[in-house]
Amino acid sequence: MQLALGPLLYYWPRDTVFAFYDAMATTAVDVVYLGETVCSRRHELRQADWLALAHMLRDAGKQPILSTQVLLESTAEVAQMNRIVGQREFMVEANDMGAVQHLAGQCAFVAGPQLNLFNAASLAWMASLGAARWVMPLEMQRDDLRALQATRPAGLQTEVFAHGRLPLAFSARCFSARHANRPKDDCGFRCLDDPDGLRLHTREGAPFLVLNGTQTQSARVHHLLAEVPELRALGVDVLRLSPQSQGMAQVIAAFDAARRDLPMAAPPMPDAPCNGYWHGQPGMAQWPQASPA
Repeated sequence: MQLALGPLLYYWPRDTVFAFYDAMATTAVDVVYLGETVCSRRHELRQADWLALAHMLRDAGKQPILSTQVLLESTAEVAQMNRIVGQREFMVEANDMGAVQHLAGQCAFVAGPQLNLFNAASLAWMASLGAARWVMPLEMQRDDLRALQATRPAGLQTEVFAHGRLPLAFSARCFSARHANRPKDDCGFRCLDDPDGLRLHTREGAPFLVLNGTQTQSARVHHLLAEVPELRALGVDVLRLSPQSQGMAQVIAAFDAARRDLPMAAPPMPDAPCNGYWHGQPGMAQWPQASPA
């Protein structure tokens, strides 16, 4: 079972990003997804920078994969997607059907979690287009994955999102800009102020959602460390760990220990954990529930 570092979902300063991936190159992670998947206005890194990071990580023994943006709204964003899928040096994670269309029949690719592959027919169709790996939709439960694994096309790898705040929705509006009373086209790049997103609370003060530009995330951190033996038994090939600003090396070390059946310490997280979707419960639930005192 491999460990994958998912694409960076937040907007960090350029030097912070380079320092982060330099540190990740020394960890036990096997696969690293690179690129901007949330908002094309985030320009701290350009295509050449992502490619430079890909070369560095490949030299360190990792497999770099370039991720495309999820929601495309302009010709400039389509052009950027075309540049990513047009290169052949690194594998691509396709996060919308436009990217799939360009890659189909041309080269192997990863079918991203936002493609919503929920049944055997769609999985077989995606494999026929050239997908070498698919990422399970974030809200899919264990029993549904078990059924798909039984009919999975030969040679198709399965990847599961195992750690990180869940990307729940993407929008044409920028909620970080709206929160600052700024228009999207003059946002002032306010999401730079929140390296792990901007947390929202209910009226009762409970953490609820996280604003991350045009993306809405869960406030709780989806965390399947205790479920690693179950994931292995289901034949999952890759576990995806989503970047966080602090303690990422410890997160990777914990999952590395779990996949090798070694003792592990609980890694730091920016909020409380949850695993509800995996167990067929509400996503924000932590299962099994703690016994009442």
